[in-house]
Amino acid sequence: MTLNPFFLQGSPGEQRLVQDLINEQLTVYGVEVYYLPRKIFKTDNIIREIQSSKFDDVFLIEAYINNYDGYAPGSDLMTKFGLKLQNELSLTISRERYEDFIAPFLEGISSGIREGRILDYDFADLIERPKEGDLIYFPLGERLFEIKRVESEKPFYQLGKNYVYELNCELYEYENELIDTAIDEVDNTVEDEGYITTLRLVGTAITATASANTTISGITTNLPSIGQIILTNDGSGYTSTPTVTISPPSSGVGTVTATAVAITTSVGNVQSIKEILLTNTGFGYTTSDPPTVTISGGGGAGAAATAIVVTGGILSFSITNQGKGYYGSEPTVTITGPSIGQTAIAKASVSDGEVTGLKIVNAGYGYTQAPTVTISSPVAGVGTFYYNEEVTGQSSGVTARVRNFKRRTDISVQFAPVDLQVSLNTGNFLVGETIIGGISTATYVVESYNRESYDNPYDVNEEIETEADGILDFTESNPFGEY
Repeated sequence: MTLNPFFLQGSPGEQRLVQDLINEQLTVYGVEVYYLPRKIFKTDNIIREIQSSKFDDVFLIEAYINNYDGYAPGSDLMTKFGLKLQNELSLTISRERYEDFIAPFLEGISSGIREGRILDYDFADLIERPKEGDLIYFPLGERLFEIKRVESEKPFYQLGKNYVYELNCELYEYENELIDTAIDEVDNTVEDEGYITTLRLVGTAITATASANTTISGITTNLPSIGQIILTNDGSGYTSTPTVTISPPSSGVGTVTATAVAITTSVGNVQSIKEILLTNTGFGYTTSDPPTVTISGGGGAGAAATAIVVTGGILSFSITNQGKGYYGSEPTVTITGPSIGQTAIAKASVSDGEVTGLKIVNAGYGYTQAPTVTISSPVAGVGTFYYNEEVTGQSSGVTARVRNFKRRTDISVQFAPVDLQVSLNTGNFLVGETIIGGISTATYVVESYNRESYDNPYDVNEEIETEADGILDFTESNPFGEY
């Protein structure tokens, strides 16, 4: 029996008719899905494994559901690595719709298209058809599927042409790819997935305050005390901080022995003493009989210092408010000077973002009344980070992508911090460094840094490896024998 004489078996008009009928069927019986092409930025040069990619374009296209596997009861498996979902989806899309409404946009994408040739297709073929590794967002199930295989010859050349692509998809397993389509419905499916770290940022900053003491128990001013300790020899070989001991005043009622601490430094791999700071200038010392300064311990030797006795210097400081948010560099301490004499100099001691005390570099002299002490303000957080924007640590240079930005609203927590959840980190951030958003320009200081993934209860790779080493340990010998 011959072919139907009323058909030309492949004329352009007949092919056009079949394609139009297929397009019409898809719009009637299909569902709308989102197609997300993969942009590849880095691959392994040996096995061509994708190391860095992102999805930031999305196209709406109609698709017919051929079948869905793995949704029946008992299809999900519990493994030692967590719950494995075996959901699969087979979709049919129009070849013409893809080539007319998706492929032209892909031709303008230059980053990674040629590098992403996992299969041996030429450049034109890679653009004009769907690719394995691209994603399909299925709105009805609110799930992302990854295209595992593209069938382009089924049905096989009806009237001499192919009209559809059949996409065999599996449930997408997120591996820290960047997904930023600007469509919340799509982006939110992976907002809290992958290896996410939490940066605790300084939210509300409070300025510390302090006062200077120039009298003791009502005794008038112009008290003789140690004004400064001058380092005459910085010594060497110190492996820990040495102890500084100051001899007590020779005589007098109500005298107080001064105290001081040593600050070490390392220059050219030689650990020595940088300076000696007073924590209490003492009282009752005389210029005719200055105290002796002894530096001992710390594993080093050779350091020596001399104490200078002054009258009318600052005796000590009192912290009236420790403040909040002092991270990174130490705050600056400013002390007003006397009408006649020398202005005192002090440095702040900071712990956990709070000023714990002031150490005296120079007590000054000539103070007839307590001076005003001013401590510089810490850096308060400003702005709001945007989802998926890149943030950069100003000291470490580390970059990451924003996953979530949470302001604490618990009124019971005073000076509540701010949590910034990030992923795709290029390294480790530093406590005390400033984080700046690339788009929002939001600026905050890192208070603490949690390097652990917060949302994956099955993230126990180290524990599995440790247990496995107890069973088969190749580090000492091959448990299966040598030959």
